[in-house]
Amino acid sequence: MIAIRNKAQLVENGETTLNREARKLALTSLETALNAADPKQMLKSQLLLDDSTLNVDKLSFNLEKLKRIYVVGGGKASGSMAEAIEAILGERITDGLVNVPHDSKNKTSRIELHEANHPVPDEAGVEGTRRMLNIAEQAERNDLIICLISGGGSSLMPLPRGNISLADKREMTQALLKSGATINEVNTVRKHISDFKGGWLAKKAYPATILNLILSDVVGDPLDFIASGPTVPDSTTFKEAVGVLKKYGLWATAPESIKKLLSKGRKGIIPETPKAVDEAFKRVYNVVVGNNRSSSLVAREQLKTGGLNTLLLTATMEGEARHVGVMLASIAREVSVSANPVPKPAGIVAGGETTVTVTGKGLGGRNQELALAAASRLKGSEGTVLASLSTDGIDGPTDAAGAIIDGKTVVRAVKMGLAPEKFLAKNDSYHFFSGLGDLILTGPTGTNVNDVSVIVVL
Repeated sequence: MIAIRNKAQLVENGETTLNREARKLALTSLETALNAADPKQMLKSQLLLDDSTLNVDKLSFNLEKLKRIYVVGGGKASGSMAEAIEAILGERITDGLVNVPHDSKNKTSRIELHEANHPVPDEAGVEGTRRMLNIAEQAERNDLIICLISGGGSSLMPLPRGNISLADKREMTQALLKSGATINEVNTVRKHISDFKGGWLAKKAYPATILNLILSDVVGDPLDFIASGPTVPDSTTFKEAVGVLKKYGLWATAPESIKKLLSKGRKGIIPETPKAVDEAFKRVYNVVVGNNRSSSLVAREQLKTGGLNTLLLTATMEGEARHVGVMLASIAREVSVSANPVPKPAGIVAGGETTVTVTGKGLGGRNQELALAAASRLKGSEGTVLASLSTDGIDGPTDAAGAIIDGKTVVRAVKMGLAPEKFLAKNDSYHFFSGLGDLILTGPTGTNVNDVSVIVVL
């Protein structure tokens, strides 16, 4: 079970009975969403081994006709996914290697869990990715490669293309993440400076068959953007990758090795990432085993069980975190005054992933910044709570999953000398909520299906 470690304290921080009740409902809903995204349960419920036939979704694989089964992959949830697939297939697995975050608690016997760094790629990640590619390249027509993909896979499976160094790739990735670029834009660049992502794994594994099991952390589940799509045809181009860097003012300062490679690609001097017409993709099967929508729906059902009138507002929420926070606070106020879009007592869920354009020198994450921006808009309300977290338990470069606010948050902050607008200006939401004791703490959850925000209005 995944739990919010400081749930009791977060509930007690509500200064009135109604606020405490609203906090409890919101946090319980978020816990339910987290557990709905448990990759072990997802795989065990969706993969069925019937004698020698592996069934998943509408696909069936006759294992008797296979010579070997390999397992590769990477991401924040890949360790748990590897445990699950090993429990299902056991000794049928010939070999496997999956890149997992450092200090992974998962245990396997036939699939090697190779630790690497996230969110900044390291040499261990490169080594593991090379070894995965070696496994894929030795696979033959009668072999099956099961690829386990989850959020964080882009950082955990680095393999710089051409003469690009890992240091240059890290520098480029960090600049993109701070620029306000969407995850799709970040991955457009990542795919074109990689020898593994953007369909290259599938290309190099051909003619083996690939079963791609995906835990989606990208809004709308575009397969070629989840972990930068190592086994999926790339829908983007070198030209678009250059366009992303120019859009965010990063082209002039980008490492020379990256500019040279992207320029060569744009001119057709080096090959594009594999596209849908490539015959390799005829032997690739993709199954999304879990995503934000499924967890958000479970969160809504939990609120309904708590006696609330509920609504899933969206599972495709995007935009600048502070702007989205203001919008969600406005919806909470609308419920209070007009019973629109649902009457009180109300529980509203919004899933997706926002972005933060970092201009200050503070510390925080998109969920914490969203909550901070919303706090002033809810000032003075009673029984109204907004809680938001990242399902991987790591919101930005912090040890918090997110934060929770109510109508007393700003009042409490001012009494403690914490000015919300100043912390927001510095992108310092972490220290604001740390001072209040309103950070949501889960620790790494072993899963990742974007973010979930919950509004409760009693």
